[in-house]
Amino acid sequence: MRLEMEKMPLYEALRAYINQNTIHFDVPGHKRYPKENILKEFMEHSMLDLDVSSAKPIDSIGNPKGPIKDASQLMARAFFSDTAFFMVNGTTSGVQNMITASVEPRDKIILPRNIHKSAMNALILSGAEPIYMEPVIDEALGVSHGVTMETVKNTIYHNKDAKSILIINPTYYGAASDLEEITRVAHDNEMTVLCDEAHGGHFYFNKNLPIGGMEIGADMSAVSLHKTCGSLTQSSVLLCHKKYLDISKVKKMVDLTQTTSPSYLLLSSLDVARYLLEEKGEELLEEALQLANYGRQKINEIGGYYVIGKEVVGRPGFFDLDETKLSIHVSSIGLTGIEVYDILRDEYNIQVEIGEVHTIMAIVSIGDKKEWIDALVFALKDIKERFATNKKIKSAFLFSRPQMVVSPREAFYANKKTIPLKDSVGEISGESVMAYPPGIPIVAPGEKITMEILNHIEFLKNQDCILTGLEDPRIEYIYILGN
Repeated sequence: MRLEMEKMPLYEALRAYINQNTIHFDVPGHKRYPKENILKEFMEHSMLDLDVSSAKPIDSIGNPKGPIKDASQLMARAFFSDTAFFMVNGTTSGVQNMITASVEPRDKIILPRNIHKSAMNALILSGAEPIYMEPVIDEALGVSHGVTMETVKNTIYHNKDAKSILIINPTYYGAASDLEEITRVAHDNEMTVLCDEAHGGHFYFNKNLPIGGMEIGADMSAVSLHKTCGSLTQSSVLLCHKKYLDISKVKKMVDLTQTTSPSYLLLSSLDVARYLLEEKGEELLEEALQLANYGRQKINEIGGYYVIGKEVVGRPGFFDLDETKLSIHVSSIGLTGIEVYDILRDEYNIQVEIGEVHTIMAIVSIGDKKEWIDALVFALKDIKERFATNKKIKSAFLFSRPQMVVSPREAFYANKKTIPLKDSVGEISGESVMAYPPGIPIVAPGEKITMEILNHIEFLKNQDCILTGLEDPRIEYIYILGN
């Protein structure tokens, strides 16, 4: 055996990472140490015992008639829905299925421009024409939030021939829009309402959280139970109301992309997580909210940091707030959020969800403990004492709607050529560029590249952020439209 073939690079890296006993304020929501018996019992079960193939006693996802059908019906009831499809390719597939089931080539779909790449890719798959809404930009935090009701009504008024509207509930940083009023206005204009609830699965199980889309009559929602509800990574559900939908068409779209070899580990984790949420969701999420607000208070007391809380509700872009997300403004201590993210991981063994220019974000879920919150508070206080500078952090790239010259689908299939990224200003992009997380395209296929966009990509490269979307892994060349 050749020397290099004796190695297992990914497995070895994963084992080393696990053995660090890192404190996690990212996803998945179970945080690797489930506190509840049913979830703990499931997680401690042998992986090999549960890794099985479809068989009559355990049903088939392609045409469920037994336990998968029963589990799906229970899931639908738990989420105020008529139908639930179990997904094992994440909410990415759920978002793409609900968009392709709702619109056809050249149909209009209204959606905010701070959508996830899964929605952008669904536009390529469907051939629909996106009508983008401008989200509210938070200049202090350097991030985008929800869309205002005024923006929604104005966009619908000028695009009454649109077939659907997609709303993010909540945004990556926890901002929720007035989904009930948006749904009413959209339905009055004969548009279906789609919800990207990748970060909102827990909303349905605690009265002190923002309301879930299906509870107020949205037509479809793609929900990541793994992010906040305790199931395994990549497990998700697509929820449907049948009043304005052809459920058989939705199923056809699901069948187009659903694997014929689903993981029963993922499928059964959805069932277990749903059971736990119905039995103890209110209690567990109340505890998570208390922990998050405890952390919010303690971090704000340090000085130099600011964690947004309920005081923002009522401002543009904030109809409501998911308080389990700790969006922490850090740049007042002379460090970028990207730097603080790295220091937390390297010096304190704490993994937060994301570091941006001005902000880091920590996710608190049903798997968290008070001592972990205390560790985060201590680390942030110590970072301020040890690493703070007088440096003024330059303004973040304030996400404005790029100019779409051709549709994402047209750009995807157009003739392209590759040029140095530094020479691309004024050209039409043939690729997406995004930092991951959160996976929101900085520029998408069919959009014009500006100097502002180029400078932000270069800034993220210099900060050693994970950039994806380009064929060139070094992020030095980009495909643009042209022969």
